[in-house]
Amino acid sequence: MYTEKVMDHFQHPRNVGEIENASGVGTVGNAKCGDIMRIFLDIDDETHIIKDCKFKTFGCGAAVATSSMATELVMGKTIEEAMEVTNKAVMEALDGLPPVKIHCSLLAEEAIHAALWDYAEKHHIKIEGLSKPKSDIHEGEEDTEEEY
Repeated sequence: MYTEKVMDHFQHPRNVGEIENASGVGTVGNAKCGDIMRIFLDIDDETHIIKDCKFKTFGCGAAVATSSMATELVMGKTIEEAMEVTNKAVMEALDGLPPVKIHCSLLAEEAIHAALWDYAEKHHIKIEGLSKPKSDIHEGEEDTEEEY
């Protein structure tokens, strides 16, 4: 059973779309369930504050809802604060997820970290506590699916 917040973020997702020339882009997926998330970040290079965040997700209602909530949680935060957005924080902000959908909140956290990794690589910086993202989707595979 989904909470009202999950249903609201699924039926009325926030921040859907792409950011042209994004500071960082992270794409992660779960081959078992088929969910694919792509998060775009626009980060101010001087303050390291996330000015904008958008997403495109192919997946279930929980995947869309967690993507939507994750963008809400990182917007206006510094890189360091965004690093603290965990799957638990995403689930709590949505008032919970069914146990079989917890992996969706993990994908949201991983997509944020993947976008921050991309930003760090582009700017030749190290972000404390950030490790190279793991993904079980194959390069280019995400382009063959429809995205929300």
